Amino acid sequence: MFKKIGLKLISFVAITSLLIIGVFAYFNVKSQSNSLISEVERHANQLSETVISSTRYDMMLNQRDRLQKIINSIGTQPQIRDVRVINKIGEIIYSSDTANIHKMVDKRAESCYACHAEDKPLEQISITERTRIFRIHPDSNRVIGIISPIYNDQSCWQAECHAHPEDQKVLGVLDVSISLAEVDKEIITGEWQVVIFACVSILALGLLISFFVRRWVSNPVNELLNATQQISQGNLNYLIADLGDDEIGKLGDSFNNMTKKLSEARMQLFQSDKLASLGRLAAGVAHEINNPLTGVLTYSSYLLKRSKNNPEFQEDLKVIVRETLRSREIVKSLLDFARQSVPKKRNADINEIIDKAISVVEKQFSINKITILKQSENNLSKIAVDENQIQQVFINLFVNASDAINKEGGIVTITTKQTSLSPLGVVQIKKASCSKRHSLIDNEFKINGLPSLKVKVVSGDNEGIIHLDPVYGKHSNYFALNFPIDKNTKFVCPECSVSIVKSNDNCPRCGSPILNFEVNGQGIYEVCSAENSNWEKWDFVDSTGSKEYIEIKISDTGCGIDKEDIPRIFEPFYSTKGQKGTGLGLAVIWGIIDNHNGTINVESEVGIGTTFIIRLPLDQQKRN
Repeated sequence: MFKKIGLKLISFVAITSLLIIGVFAYFNVKSQSNSLISEVERHANQLSETVISSTRYDMMLNQRDRLQKIINSIGTQPQIRDVRVINKIGEIIYSSDTANIHKMVDKRAESCYACHAEDKPLEQISITERTRIFRIHPDSNRVIGIISPIYNDQSCWQAECHAHPEDQKVLGVLDVSISLAEVDKEIITGEWQVVIFACVSILALGLLISFFVRRWVSNPVNELLNATQQISQGNLNYLIADLGDDEIGKLGDSFNNMTKKLSEARMQLFQSDKLASLGRLAAGVAHEINNPLTGVLTYSSYLLKRSKNNPEFQEDLKVIVRETLRSREIVKSLLDFARQSVPKKRNADINEIIDKAISVVEKQFSINKITILKQSENNLSKIAVDENQIQQVFINLFVNASDAINKEGGIVTITTKQTSLSPLGVVQIKKASCSKRHSLIDNEFKINGLPSLKVKVVSGDNEGIIHLDPVYGKHSNYFALNFPIDKNTKFVCPECSVSIVKSNDNCPRCGSPILNFEVNGQGIYEVCSAENSNWEKWDFVDSTGSKEYIEIKISDTGCGIDKEDIPRIFEPFYSTKGQKGTGLGLAVIWGIIDNHNGTINVESEVGIGTTFIIRLPLDQQKRN
């Protein structure tokens, strides 16, 4: 139990509070006691001076009976224990207790020592020295006594009734004793009040600290501990609830970000393992299938030559030969996907490639009651592509459209045209680096399926990573920082911490620092560092102006794709068909289009249909 951080904090604070409140209580009680004693002392001194002034006239007239009556009257007041007048030789000549009259007092006693130190009576002594606190018996209440000197002033030594010489300064003393029973009672009551207050304060403080320690420390730490145990058991999907905006809350957010990165890294490893398995499978398929395909191709080619007189039979054999050749190319394409091979391009008519793809699937479309509508521009420019790969793209998309359309049938619309497009929203940054040539491309964190640009952000003791959209003009940036960006924030390379901020220049729209990336062979890419800014500049791309593309749209009236699935449909082995799909078709399509320096986008609405938009640049031969 005592190993828990919350209990340690509570114990430490409780002990510290006990010591502080205990010391405070001690000095508070002592101060109150001294104040009460001082007040009683002042009252006793005033009483003594009043008695001396009141009896002065009777003393000068030597009216002893009147003096005794006055002293008796004063002695009967509450809390006054005794009032005595003692002459210079120590004899009690007046007392409220008549039994003590004419008795001698001990000059060495505590009450007389201040005036008779070293056998020489003092003429002037302070009120503190004239005061003493004592007990008559060990078990009796305390008593405070104050002695006030009766001086031989001029009116005394000139009086006819007195025989005191002029050089005698002190004639005697007035000794007033007051019981401190009520004062002691108040002191004890005050002590108990302070003790009770201290106990209640410590208890309340302990409960309050316990509550906030449990809320701000124990519970968050236990949540973090539970999260680490979940992660150690392999549950990388476990997320910590919001722990607030303090340091522990930021730690929880960092932990969630870490587990997310670990999950993505594990998925990347899993995908890499699957791709490696795919490579081995592709090699086996190439070896095992190519031989029988060669046999089919040989015999079908032989039959094709012998069927010159049978045109109908010859057309069927041509389909068999063509599709056998294409099957061999599909196996090769599978190997190319695993090995990321470069396509073999030649100038081709995109409409002819589409027609070949339609001829392969038209019988399946007819069975499924699917109508094909083709809207193509005539005289499209020829484009440098790998015909087999591009045909495979179209066939895969047609098959996906067929799977998405229900049994009642539907429509697949194919549109081709030549268009001129601005580089904004089209060109992708595939290679970017800092001034020390460290790559700033993050293959693990993708935005819309593309590897993002990563930047390390440093603000004081805080650090984080922001990810920028790699498509020029898209602005789908990801800022997952748990701290604000200010004028002292630094933007650096995650690997070498060199600054990637453009010197002596700020964003012309918001004044924020400008980040600049060296895009290999394509100049400098600049972008504003503010989260909500959409300013960016890429002179190399902007200088080329608009480019000509062949745009192909393939639309269907199928079930559509959920918005949550759209960003991931091009990932390898990610399928929306459940057990029916391998999740490789769209990944192969993406790889083929990317190797042709083209783009593929998808627009979909559940229950209405899906449209794939492919754009292939016309200047591919120059770029490759």
